[in-house]
Amino acid sequence: MTLDELNVLTQRAAFDMFHECCHCERWATRMVLARPFASIASLLDKADEFWSQSSRAEILEAFSGHARIGDMEALREKFSGATGHEQGQVLETSEATLEQLYELNLLYEQRHGFIFIICATGKSADEMLAALKARIDNPTGTEIINGAREQGAINQLRLQRALSDTGEGHDE
Repeated sequence: MTLDELNVLTQRAAFDMFHECCHCERWATRMVLARPFASIASLLDKADEFWSQSSRAEILEAFSGHARIGDMEALREKFSGATGHEQGQVLETSEATLEQLYELNLLYEQRHGFIFIICATGKSADEMLAALKARIDNPTGTEIINGAREQGAINQLRLQRALSDTGEGHDE
């Protein structure tokens, strides 16, 4: 989709597109109402601005839209959407690493009350496992901040992908 196409989508269609990028209703609604965007840069800036104003509940709402890293069934189900592209490298790793990712993510979720959030694009399963090990013992408040930062990066990637046929280059 182009930026011009996004700007003229119905409110419902635009909400659905934004909500697919970030599973937070308030963020998606604010993005819809901020249209039209003059440039992709202004869209990305507004996405960051609105995300930085999210409450703890909204951050956790966004987290709930993610597949668990290492949960192969959830990953397979997500391959038809944006998440599959972000976590695709997980499938290129050993079963032992996948099992560790899955088990440590369960422990992380038990400890913090939400799944481990990481912008997986460009990261190997071993890198994600190392990040999970490094973060698992952090205080929950710290992990909400860490996860929110990762979600912001995910939002940026998903928006850029949604607008990938605009002819403008993007660094991922």
